[in-house]
Amino acid sequence: MEEKTLYTKEECAALFELPLMDLLLKAQIIHRENFPANAIQVSTLVSIKTGGCPEDCAYCPQSAHYNTQLEREKLMMVDDVLAKAKEAKDSGASRFCMGAAWRHLGKREMDSMKEMVVKVKELGLETCMTLGMLTQDQANELGSAGLDYYNHNLDSSPEYYEKIITTRTYKDRLQTIENVRGAGINVCSGGIIGMGEGRIDRIGLLLQLANMPEPPESVPINMLIAVEGTPLAGTPKLDPIEFVRTIGVTRILMPKTMVRLSAGREDMSEETQALCFMAGANSIFYGEKLLTCKNPDENHDRQLFKKLGLVPLIPEALQTEATENV
Repeated sequence: MEEKTLYTKEECAALFELPLMDLLLKAQIIHRENFPANAIQVSTLVSIKTGGCPEDCAYCPQSAHYNTQLEREKLMMVDDVLAKAKEAKDSGASRFCMGAAWRHLGKREMDSMKEMVVKVKELGLETCMTLGMLTQDQANELGSAGLDYYNHNLDSSPEYYEKIITTRTYKDRLQTIENVRGAGINVCSGGIIGMGEGRIDRIGLLLQLANMPEPPESVPINMLIAVEGTPLAGTPKLDPIEFVRTIGVTRILMPKTMVRLSAGREDMSEETQALCFMAGANSIFYGEKLLTCKNPDENHDRQLFKKLGLVPLIPEALQTEATENV
């Protein structure tokens, strides 16, 4: 078995310091060695339970600690979730992500979660969930139901984390990821950029992800959406080029990982998004809303894909399934 490469802060910092064109070239070469060129995987994210979260994440409009004028919504019925999944598939998504504003998944909700997984998969979509913290037994149950991905972001570096969240520790997050991995579910874990952190913290986040025994199969890189009413409202915007650099370094450190250009695209120019794709991002969220925040609508993304010569990437598992059904 090939020994895993562990990266250092110095190596990661050196990548950030490369001339931008050199970084983009290096990242794009690595990207093409591992993924089809000009192909972007498309996901849709739906909030299946909105607001009232007891966590105090400083960026989150769903936290019960802040007044963001967000209307709370109860857990969606399974049939309503399926209707959203059908819409997502018809719009071109290949993965359907379901998010609930919980600190942790409760026992009463488990049966509904498993039913959602089974029925969404029957539509021919990959499934992903983000439901807060999971025990090993809960992860095993979701894995047995066929869940493909579980999202649990680290958000930032261990050093900066406590400035953003106090109600859940970094160790808690790492434990949930370990439980997900132990259940045989693909890990989706990334972070949020532009929360006032320094480059050293962006380096720290990427090293935590890249140096895991198995890096996440999917890494979402979010640009902060500074929502009014949250402690991070009014945070100065991060330079878009620094964001592009973060995408590029992510691709180099994790060559086989899906790098998702996630929250914040609504405020990104087409040129910035194009540079992110050049830097190795190969996944986006389709749809006009990401949980509770705005996102470019499907038609806008189709037009952007057309301009850039990009096509939707169909995961191998779905390609196989489609072939078997012919």
